[in-house]
Amino acid sequence: MTTTTHILGYPRIGEKRELKFALEKYWRGEIDQNQLKAVGSDLREKNWNVQKEAGLSFATAGDFAWYDHVLTTSLLLGHVPKRNRNGFPDLDTLFRVGRGQSQKSCDCAGSAASDMTKWFNTNYHYIVPEFSEDDTFEVSWPQLFEEVNQAIKAGHKVKPVLLGPVSYLYLGKEVQDGFDRLTLLPRLLSAYQSILAKLSKLGVEWVQIDEPVLALELDSQWADSFKLAYQVLQSDVKLLLTTYFDSVDDTISRIIELPVNGLHIDISAAPQQLETVASQLPSDWVLSVGAVNGRNVWRADLAALHAKLEPYKAKLGDKLWIASSCSLLHSPVDLELEEKLSGEVRSWFAFAKQKVAEVALLAKALDGDQAAIQACEDYSAPLVVRRSADHVNKPTVQARLNTIDKALAERSAPYPERAAHQAEVLGLPLLPTTTIGSFPQTDEIRVQRSAYRQGKLSDADYEQALKNHISDAVRRQEALDLDVLVHGEAERNDMVEYFAENLAGFQTTQFGWVQSYGSRCVKPAVVVADIEREKAITVEWSTYAQSLTSKQMKGMLTGPVTILCWTFPREDITRKEIAQQLAFALRDEVSDLQDAGINIIQIDEPAIREGLPLKKRDHSEYLEWAVDTFKISAASAKPETQIHTHMCYSEFNEIIESVAALDADVITIETSRSNMELLKAFEDFNYPNEIGPGVYDIHSPNIPSEQWIEDLLRKAAEKIPAQRLWANPDCGLKTRNWEETEKSLANLVSAAKNVRAEWAEQAE
Repeated sequence: MTTTTHILGYPRIGEKRELKFALEKYWRGEIDQNQLKAVGSDLREKNWNVQKEAGLSFATAGDFAWYDHVLTTSLLLGHVPKRNRNGFPDLDTLFRVGRGQSQKSCDCAGSAASDMTKWFNTNYHYIVPEFSEDDTFEVSWPQLFEEVNQAIKAGHKVKPVLLGPVSYLYLGKEVQDGFDRLTLLPRLLSAYQSILAKLSKLGVEWVQIDEPVLALELDSQWADSFKLAYQVLQSDVKLLLTTYFDSVDDTISRIIELPVNGLHIDISAAPQQLETVASQLPSDWVLSVGAVNGRNVWRADLAALHAKLEPYKAKLGDKLWIASSCSLLHSPVDLELEEKLSGEVRSWFAFAKQKVAEVALLAKALDGDQAAIQACEDYSAPLVVRRSADHVNKPTVQARLNTIDKALAERSAPYPERAAHQAEVLGLPLLPTTTIGSFPQTDEIRVQRSAYRQGKLSDADYEQALKNHISDAVRRQEALDLDVLVHGEAERNDMVEYFAENLAGFQTTQFGWVQSYGSRCVKPAVVVADIEREKAITVEWSTYAQSLTSKQMKGMLTGPVTILCWTFPREDITRKEIAQQLAFALRDEVSDLQDAGINIIQIDEPAIREGLPLKKRDHSEYLEWAVDTFKISAASAKPETQIHTHMCYSEFNEIIESVAALDADVITIETSRSNMELLKAFEDFNYPNEIGPGVYDIHSPNIPSEQWIEDLLRKAAEKIPAQRLWANPDCGLKTRNWEETEKSLANLVSAAKNVRAEWAEQAE
C-alpha cells in the first residue's frame, strides 16, 4: 500500500495576506460578516486544493482560525470569559475575547481582551484560556463541523485537527485563587466526547488530536492526567495523538499505554527520538513521522530523509505515515511569488506550498518509486553544493569565531568602576528620564519609505526626509525636557528586518509573511550565510541626531539573540554559532558608535527568554551562550560608555541570574501592567546594576497621569535603590501617535521631577 501522507495544518493568511486585510476591513466596519466569511471559505478551498493536487492522503480541516486556533477551541467548547459573553457565541464574541472589541461600528463593544502569550518557543501568539471553579463546557461553536462539511462536499478526504483536552487546560491559567484548573478535566472531557461523536456522524475516520505539551517535562500530576483523558475519549473515530517542537522521550512510556491509534512525532526538532519511539510503539499503531520542517523556509534534504526512513518503512510498512513536523502556519505560503530571489537562493528554499509537495515526493520515494527516488536526489543537490560554498561559509568569519574566549566577553572594568566613569561623563540627574527607542511611525514616514522602495523617491530626497523626521523627534524631546534622547528610528521598518537588510548573510523576501496572531503578520528575514558587517549601520543617523542637541543621544541596536529568534535560522550550523556571528557584527557597531561620540548605547534583547528550549534541562546551556553573545557584542564599550538593554513582557524569575550576568549598565523592563510586581524578582535577587521600570503601558492609548507615574516610581524605590532607578515607558512608541506620546511623556517627565525633588528633600 502507498504511504499515507498529511500535514498538521496550512497557513490561513493567504498568499498575499488576504485574511489580514479582510479582518481589518471587518473591524473597521467596511465589510459585513458574510463578506468576511466568504474570504475565509475561499482561503480554505485553496488550501485544501493545494493538498489534494500534491497527492496527500488527507486534507486537514479545522486548522483555519479567524484569530488564533486556541481561541477557536475556546469558542468550540463554549468557554468564554464572563465579561465577553453576550448570548450565544458568535464571530463577534471571538473578536471581543481576542482584541477587546469586534467592530468599531457595532454595539458589540468593549471588554478587556484575554491575555496573549507565545505558542511554545515560536513567534506565534495564542489567546490564553481563563479557568475558574464554576466553568462549564458545551459544544456551542459550529466552525469545526462547518469546515469539515465544506471539505467533504468539495470531495476531499478529511482529517480534522483538534487541540487536545490536556494541552488546552495546561496552556490556560486560573483566574481564581486556590483553584487547580486540572480539576476541570472531567467536565471538559464530556465536551470532547460530544465533539468526537459529531465528527464521527460526519463520516470522519481519523482525527489529529494535538497534545504538544507531551514534549515538555511534565510533573506527574499533568503526565498522569493523559491516562484518564484518553480512557474517556473512546469513540468511533481513530485518534492520531500529535506532538511537536521537541522529543517525547520523557513521556513515551505513558503515551504507549493510551488507547489511541497512532502517534505523530517531530523528527525535525528532535531527530534522536525516532528510534526510541519506533522501538516501543504498539504494533497496531501508526507512526506519523514529521520529517519536513514546518518552522523554517529551508528545502528538505529529501535524499537524506529517504535514506534515514527507508529502514522504518521496511519495518512498519503501511503503519508509517509521512507528514510535516508541525503545522505549516509557521512558514510563508508560496515560494513561487518570490520573483526577486536569485535562482541559487530559490533552490535552497521551500515555503508551505512547496513543503506539501516535499511530503508527497518523500512518500513516493519510500514506496519504491524509482523516479521519485531520483527526484529526491536531484532536489537535495543544491543543498549539497551549498555546504561547501565559500560565499556561505566564509573563512574570515570562521577565523573570528575561533578567537572567542571568556576574556572576549568581559567589559574592561567592573560595574561599580564603570558607574563612576559614566556619572562623570554623562552628568545625568537622579532618576534620569528616557524612552525605549522608537517614536511614532507616521503615515508620512510609511508613504516615503514605500515611495523610496518603488524608486519614486531619490536617495537624496529620502535621506533628507529621514533627517527631517529625526530633527522633529529631537526637537519634541528637548521641549519635553527628557534627559536622554533617541533619534526615533524613522529609517527602520522593523527592529530586526532593518539589521537583516544591512548585514551580509541575510536574505529578505517580498511575500514571506507569517501570521503572528489575528491580523498581525511578520516577514522574517532568512540567515543564508555567515554573517558579517560590511559597513556601519546606525552611526550616521545617531551622530546626526547628536549634532542637533547638547543632551545625551542614545544609540539603538537590536541584540544578537533577538535577531536570531526573529529570523529564519540556517539549519546547517547551530543557533549558537549564528548568535556569535551576530555578536561580532554588533560589537563593531558599538565600537564605531562610541568612537563617533555616542556615549549611551542600547542593545535590545526582548527575545532572550522566549529562546529558551522547551525542556528545562536544556536551559543552562542555552542561557550560557545567549548571555555570552550579548556580552561579546557589548564588551568593546569603554568604561565611560553606558550600555543599556531592554526586555519587554518577560517573566524574569526563571532567568534572573542570567539577566544579571548580561552585565548591562542599565536594563529597562515592562512593569506597569504588573503594578511593579515584576521588580520583585530583581529585589529578591539583589540585582546590582541600574533599572528603568516601565511606568506606563505603551500598548494602551490611555494617557497615564502624573500621580499614577509618581506612585509607580515610589513603589519601585521600595524595591530598588533610588540611585539606580530610571524613568521610562515600558516599550518603544512606534505604534502610538504623537499626541498620545507627547502627553504621556510630559506627565512622565513632570512626575520624575516631582519624585526627584521629593527624594532630594528627604536626603537633606
